[in-house]
Amino acid sequence: MQKRVGFDIWWLAYVLVASQLVITFIFFIWPAAQALYQSLLLEDPFGLSREFIWFENFAALFEDDAYLDAFERTAVFSLATTVLSMGLALAFAVMADRVIKGATGYKTLLIWPYAVAPAVAGVLWFFLFNPTIGIIAYWLRLFGYQWNHYLNGDEAMVLVVIAAAWKQISYNFLFFLAGLQSIPRSLIEAAAIDGASPWKRFWSVVFPLLSPTTFFLLVVNVVYAFFDTFGIIHATTSGGPAKATEILVYKVFNDGFIGLDLGGSAAQSVILMSIVIGLTVVQFRYIERRVEY
Repeated sequence: MQKRVGFDIWWLAYVLVASQLVITFIFFIWPAAQALYQSLLLEDPFGLSREFIWFENFAALFEDDAYLDAFERTAVFSLATTVLSMGLALAFAVMADRVIKGATGYKTLLIWPYAVAPAVAGVLWFFLFNPTIGIIAYWLRLFGYQWNHYLNGDEAMVLVVIAAAWKQISYNFLFFLAGLQSIPRSLIEAAAIDGASPWKRFWSVVFPLLSPTTFFLLVVNVVYAFFDTFGIIHATTSGGPAKATEILVYKVFNDGFIGLDLGGSAAQSVILMSIVIGLTVVQFRYIERRVEY
């Protein structure tokens, strides 16, 4: 018989969750409702007048080639950042799981980047790839390649992808390492006794058991690439050159705070939120089926 825990005082449960509900309302529900309302308005930059125009802001966005180009840039950036950060994190976790001597120091060094703020991460990689004083740009010149992300949009995109992926590797590493350490060693040893090579053991035994962790990190990294990379792009390229790195989240800022198109910027934020929610639903609806718990 399963015992069910309850509260003798009926209002105690509401008191315990009240603080979390207030935080959720103030920092999520209220701003989201404000953005949805503003997306239906045409406002002057000073907020002195406004006109209710229904969905004209949304229609104007999908007729704007610059906004449609931002979709493509966001897809490329998000896919590259997610694959690079998760791939490297998994490789580092596998290596850390095998380290015996100096394992604590090795793991600590891999975790440190997670404590770095996104804007600081962007500045670090900006200086490393700076065409004039950057050490990596200097090494590339030694091999005959003239790096200049100020002029080359593809190089600027590579730079922000590297910076964004580097910032997220530590987070992914922690979860992959925890997942690896939870796998029973007896399963791996049994596969080794059966003659499976290390590569075969990883893909046949280890990786399938990591599928819940991988699925969770996939959802988190997609959301990270869409939302939390604003600081990296702002500190590194400011969306340039020629808007080559202006992804959707940065375009919301650029049009709203720089261009002062408040209604259009709000409409962009609503679309961006809808895209992320839709991608999350798709991942849970179709990708989770392949997850082995």
